[in-house]
Amino acid sequence: MQSNTALAPGQDGAKPVDVVITWVDDRSPGYHDQLKAHAAATVDLDPSRTRDNLDILRFGLRSLERHAPWVNRVYLLTCRPQVPQWLAAGHPRMTVVHHDDIMPAKMLPTFNSFAIISHMHLIPGLSENFIYLEDDMLFFRDVSRSDFIDQSGRPIVFERGKLTPRYETIRNLQTERPWNLALAESNRLLDEAYGPAQRRYVNHVPLWIARSAWQGMIDHFPAAFDATRKSRFRAAGNVAPEYLYPQLLLAEGRGVRADEQRLRESCGYVPLEDFWPVTAFGFWRIARRRPKWVTLNDNFGQHPNGVTERLARRFLSSAQPQPSRFERA
Repeated sequence: MQSNTALAPGQDGAKPVDVVITWVDDRSPGYHDQLKAHAAATVDLDPSRTRDNLDILRFGLRSLERHAPWVNRVYLLTCRPQVPQWLAAGHPRMTVVHHDDIMPAKMLPTFNSFAIISHMHLIPGLSENFIYLEDDMLFFRDVSRSDFIDQSGRPIVFERGKLTPRYETIRNLQTERPWNLALAESNRLLDEAYGPAQRRYVNHVPLWIARSAWQGMIDHFPAAFDATRKSRFRAAGNVAPEYLYPQLLLAEGRGVRADEQRLRESCGYVPLEDFWPVTAFGFWRIARRRPKWVTLNDNFGQHPNGVTERLARRFLSSAQPQPSRFERA
């Protein structure tokens, strides 16, 4: 793509691998009003899940073009009628997919990322193997297929950090955040199917997915996915597919854990905090380690700290200064 020496997708003899990116911008006309009309709790209005104040997606696409030129097509999954103003939507390798293209009308509108990504394998034309990226992720160094699958084709699971919540470790189920409840529900299902186990976090990383295996996960836990898909917002009884899937692969021996060295070399994370020194330290650490990918996670409150925003914009512009062909001229 940007590089004249890069192979075009498929020229290396391997099957095409697409990318799916989920994105939303609550500044889109009418979106916030719609969100408020359906919200039932304060947590439903958490702006960190719908905010797009830094255009990280733009820089993520730059990094994808620069560091993963072997990727075939990019599918941007969002709600109708949203399309980033700067996006060259007519690019031959870019397809904008709206929720109503793959989800039943009775489930819409939805603000539940769990429900949305449980349908993403239904995108028409999507390759059997694809990479799922959230819109706050970008590549920092060159990546290849071997960064995501081992020699036998098993996905590499980047399990790290502390143990995930379980129902017995949550003090108050009524006040716990929906994300932690979804992890606990996912652990419950995995325990029932494969036996009790201590499991760690696998979020904030790109996820290599096989469409058939993703559907197999849904078929394995039909009641849980039915409940999840019916929830317009994250709620008790939901599962987190992006957590359940890699843990399911590990339980069945179809995935392999990354070792400590691979974890250090691959995974980077910077929290975007209103207390800007925390974020500044995160960027300093990333600059020293230079991992293969980085997630800039929105931990802002209602009004993002301006210093943190400037730090993030400086990092993004420095890391990916060259516009991609996914941007309008």
